[in-house]
Amino acid sequence: MTASYPDTQLFIDGQWRPGSGGRTIPVIDPATSERIGHVARAEIADLDAALAAAARGLTVWAATGVMDRYRIMRRAADLLRERAATIAVTMTQEQGKPVAESQGEIMAGADIIDWFAEEGRRSYGQIIPARVPGVTQMTLKLPVGPVAAFTPWNFPINQAVRKVSAALAAGCSIIVKAPEETPAAPAELIRAFADAGVPAGVVNLVYGSPAEISEYLIPHPVIRKISFTGSTPVGKHLAGLAGLHMKRVTMELGGHAPVIVCDDADLEKAVRLIAGSKLRNAGQVCVSPTRFLVQEAAYTPFLTGFTAAMQAARVGNGLEAGVTIGPLANDRRVIALEALVADAVEQGAKLVTGGKRIGNVGNFFEPTVLAEVPLAARIMHEEPFGPIAIVNRFGSLDDAIAEANRLPFGLASYAFTTSAQTIQRLGQEIDAGMTTINHLGLALPEVPFGGVRDSGYGTEGGSEAIEAYLTTKFVTHMPV
Repeated sequence: MTASYPDTQLFIDGQWRPGSGGRTIPVIDPATSERIGHVARAEIADLDAALAAAARGLTVWAATGVMDRYRIMRRAADLLRERAATIAVTMTQEQGKPVAESQGEIMAGADIIDWFAEEGRRSYGQIIPARVPGVTQMTLKLPVGPVAAFTPWNFPINQAVRKVSAALAAGCSIIVKAPEETPAAPAELIRAFADAGVPAGVVNLVYGSPAEISEYLIPHPVIRKISFTGSTPVGKHLAGLAGLHMKRVTMELGGHAPVIVCDDADLEKAVRLIAGSKLRNAGQVCVSPTRFLVQEAAYTPFLTGFTAAMQAARVGNGLEAGVTIGPLANDRRVIALEALVADAVEQGAKLVTGGKRIGNVGNFFEPTVLAEVPLAARIMHEEPFGPIAIVNRFGSLDDAIAEANRLPFGLASYAFTTSAQTIQRLGQEIDAGMTTINHLGLALPEVPFGGVRDSGYGTEGGSEAIEAYLTTKFVTHMPV
């Protein structure tokens, strides 16, 4: 499968345009390490133009009737579905995941747009009973204002579409700072909204120096809300910057997800589901299962089955038929994973399978299983963000829950058991924003998506997600 890769421009005030300085950033195919295109780099002048456009766009979009906003968003979702096959190839070229995964991400993105379009019709205020006859007390749900959104390379459409859809459903305008590594797919998302009829200035798209853009947009008085998906250290810095200017923030940060497998679990089902989840997007997923905690009686059969499933994965260029796991995003990720594996083995861990780079071209890494990993190993504290699984034993459920909660992260968590009592305990006692038990039930449009502690705060899914883009205004009056 071959296809040309498009160069990507900025989208400001309804127009596709180069950066005002004429500078570009190269885009590299992670499967071949070859340059396949360029993305325009925004200068401060471009950011000023985007800010002015977003300010004007807010006035237009907030005054647009909710049913008109709904129809435009639904049309954007339909356009995304119609174009999914073509966009999927582009996404795989720049990001690396298999084409089937790329297409699945795009189709899921269209569902997210539909969900938020519906939620925008249901942003209800209240009539509050008054203490005095003749007084009316009400709350109104109003758009918070222009939004600055910062999105990562691992899911070029999925992470951007949640922010754009929530903002538009609430009546906000938005500036998206999308990833320079994977620029073309999010540009096609923005194109779908523009082609569907979103007015000029309502949605804007920029690329460039992440630090320069964030430090300019976040404090700017036009911006009223920030949404960021990325690493915990960067998220903490941006949250602090936003706090200095009293800006509302949603943060979806890193994780190090535990998986608790009890000895009464359906092990065949657990292996099938969780191995597929581990291999998804080469493990470059914030909710990727990473620390597998397996009860004594189930340990050996689970490790055997899980290792076989990891070894059965076919690694290669995501454009090739039959490939189930593509390359890592860049060479830095390969070096980082090799260092984590070497440290774990040095600390006494058993390397069951994998552990090294594949070939000399591209950023391919073997699906890896480490067993009996001691707490002294770095990988027990640092999120690997790659196709590496840690498989350790536990005795009592108390021990498993303690280990699950040991780290400061609290995004996703997984468990397998047939005990109703254990299910209840895990749901209540694992300190994470999301826990899925006996199935993979995360990231649907209609359910919350977010973490606690160092994994961030706020949700980008479910009925609560739109609230971060709305202000609640109280109005009270009585007859003259």
